[in-house]
Amino acid sequence: MTSGVTAIDSSVSGLYVGTSSWSYTSWRPDFYPAGTKPPDFLRYYSQRFSTVELNSTAYRLPEKEQFASWAEQTADGFRFAPKLNGHSKARVGEFAERVALLGDRLGPVRVLVNAKRDDQLLAHLRDAFDPSVQVAFDFRHASWDGVEGVQCVNASEGPAGFRYIRLRKPPYSARDLKELAAKIRPLVDDRLEVYCYFMHEKEPTAPRYAEKLIALLK
Repeated sequence: MTSGVTAIDSSVSGLYVGTSSWSYTSWRPDFYPAGTKPPDFLRYYSQRFSTVELNSTAYRLPEKEQFASWAEQTADGFRFAPKLNGHSKARVGEFAERVALLGDRLGPVRVLVNAKRDDQLLAHLRDAFDPSVQVAFDFRHASWDGVEGVQCVNASEGPAGFRYIRLRKPPYSARDLKELAAKIRPLVDDRLEVYCYFMHEKEPTAPRYAEKLIALLK
């Protein structure tokens, strides 16, 4: 899949750093240039970063055409991280089919699970995806502590060849970012893919943090 969008070489091999979503008019003109129209935000964003969290998929599953449109607007090598709200009635099979339409733009799927531990639910969620799809589980109930056999969000170890890091407590000082870079560096050196996302705020702090982290790891 090619889009014609030119990517900026802003990361090292295996490193994907970005933000949680991209569609914020308040990021203009500090991040998006003045005059940039919202329909062009994603195209511009993908020239600065190699990945973004796709949170809207957890609330309303977009039509097939939307996934194709997102993919076409992004640069080669870009990765989306769609979110699934995982529960017993979730349309997991349909979700898996839709996100697969992103093609080579599909990155890890983040599965949010708020319910208490249920191994049958876990098997249902895990088995819905092709083995080639990277899946990171975001467990929010303490009963899941110590679960094995799946990759968890913000876990430094796990069975998969990737790690998924979400940063939700800004602000971050220069020292904080240096410490984060020091934790990520050995993961990348071990040839793991590392996906790292900063929480969006009204001001474009998230892309600023992302740019600084990338610079520290280059």
